[in-house]
Amino acid sequence: MIVFRHADTRFPFLWEGPGQPPARWHAEGDPPTHYFSDTPDGAWAELLRHEEITESADLATIRRAMWAVEIEEPPAATPRLSRRALTGGERTYGACRAEARRLRAAGAGGFTAVSAALVAGGARGDRAAGGLRPGPARDGRTIALFGPRPDLVGWRAAAEGRPGVELIERVNYRR
Repeated sequence: MIVFRHADTRFPFLWEGPGQPPARWHAEGDPPTHYFSDTPDGAWAELLRHEEITESADLATIRRAMWAVEIEEPPAATPRLSRRALTGGERTYGACRAEARRLRAAGAGGFTAVSAALVAGGARGDRAAGGLRPGPARDGRTIALFGPRPDLVGWRAAAEGRPGVELIERVNYRR
């Protein structure tokens, strides 16, 4: 399976050492947790949500690498949380981190969850049918993998890319 991740252009596509800044599924001091999206739009939406970018003019300032990363299979484990917790703002991070700790303790190498960064049905691509037309709506997925992952192979799909303006309307900015 190919998954997608944006990264600062100066760094590799995975966090390799200690000191990963805390996020939804890991706290400060936890082993690395690597976040991927099942679509490029999902990866871009993660950036837009995190940076609170809501204006199309601000997109011109973005210069991020977009990586396509090969993983064997998406993890079968899924968090046992409500959609509200899975897609909520920072107030829901404690519940998400506790659930990630539970999954790690149970031996899971990662998990698959609904994307917090995309609105429901927001993971749609385009079709070429008399010009670009929206593809079918579906929910985006986040794939999280725990721990160091030197086995993964990534390809830089864009060295200095940015998302399209049409994505802004599909980002879940709920805080």
